Amino acid sequence: MKNKNFAAVYPGSFDPPTNGHLDIIRRASHLFPNVIVAITENSAKNHMFPLAERVKLMKESVKRIPNVKVVSFEGLLADYLAKTGSFVLIRGLRAISDFEYEFQMALMNRQLNKKIETVFLMPDQAYTFLSSSMVKEIAALGGNTKNFVPLCVEKKLKKQLTINKLQITIKR
Repeated sequence: MKNKNFAAVYPGSFDPPTNGHLDIIRRASHLFPNVIVAITENSAKNHMFPLAERVKLMKESVKRIPNVKVVSFEGLLADYLAKTGSFVLIRGLRAISDFEYEFQMALMNRQLNKKIETVFLMPDQAYTFLSSSMVKEIAALGGNTKNFVPLCVEKKLKKQLTINKLQITIKR
């Protein structure tokens, strides 16, 4: 890339950020001069953490990767890309099961903006099974999430689950 201001965008809800997400971010940071981690709401998902908290957790998680910036956005991803002048999307593929959904999304984004190209990155084999949903379920059932999320996320998960348990107890 000749343009040092060029940025590839890695979008998602990141609820919570996992080591798999960080692996994809590190890989992208070696391929592109700048990476924007763009965090958004996803109405199809039941978020554990509010948007501002997810942005904060991701910023803490990537603070040692100098060419990565974390932002939040609303609306269509294609519109966000047009606004920022970016045209490369980063998406992680863990398994064949991810491919169909990601392929459809890539084609839809291209329909919305012909300049958009999607680059698929495979995570390290150690993270091919990992998802935010699984991490939340493990944490909710009292399991150890240490190997799946950054330390700041692990601490926040424990704190959030303690708050949730107190709220349930109070409602009874």
